[in-house]
Amino acid sequence: MRFQLILSDVDSTLIEQEVIDLLAKVAGSGEKVSEITARAMAGEIDFRSALARRVELLAGLPISIFEEVTSQITLSPGAHDLRDFCRLHGILFGAVTGGFLQVLSRIEFFKDLDYIAGNNLEIENGVLTGKVLAPIIDRDAKAEHLQQFAHKFGVDMEKTVAIGDGANDLLMIQRAGLGVAYKAKPILRSAANLSIENDLKELIEVLKN
Repeated sequence: MRFQLILSDVDSTLIEQEVIDLLAKVAGSGEKVSEITARAMAGEIDFRSALARRVELLAGLPISIFEEVTSQITLSPGAHDLRDFCRLHGILFGAVTGGFLQVLSRIEFFKDLDYIAGNNLEIENGVLTGKVLAPIIDRDAKAEHLQQFAHKFGVDMEKTVAIGDGANDLLMIQRAGLGVAYKAKPILRSAANLSIENDLKELIEVLKN
């Protein structure tokens, strides 16, 4: 097969939700955080500053919030189909997210991927401090993780696929051999080689060629 490796964004790509928005709803600041999230995804504000502003609003939440939020997460249509196709045909499958590994690590789908990278919220005495631990996964870091994933398994960049939905995925999909926009913001659709609007398994037909 032409493509040997897929690296996908998570929030609003492999899953239907934005994890930080779910956390914020519990914190009572859902509307404010959702607005910042939307602007960041559209490329209107820098991801790092948007992340810092949103995470500050989570300060004081107990770590039990991770379990509560996990129960609200649903995989995007076709996510299982795409991952299972990759397994069957020896295509490496990984995920990279500006969201939080403390939540993804609780979801079965993400436990046995070939590669995973994401942010971690700082915790002290069982509560969130309102800060993100370094290194932070932003637009540049996602592109770097694509290269690291490919290098780790000896895959040429032209044989890689990157999937995303927002401005934070822009460099990653530009660097991949095939850049895929999934239910994406205009800034990403205009840069992608392929745009999918309904179901991730639509990508399977492309992978077969």
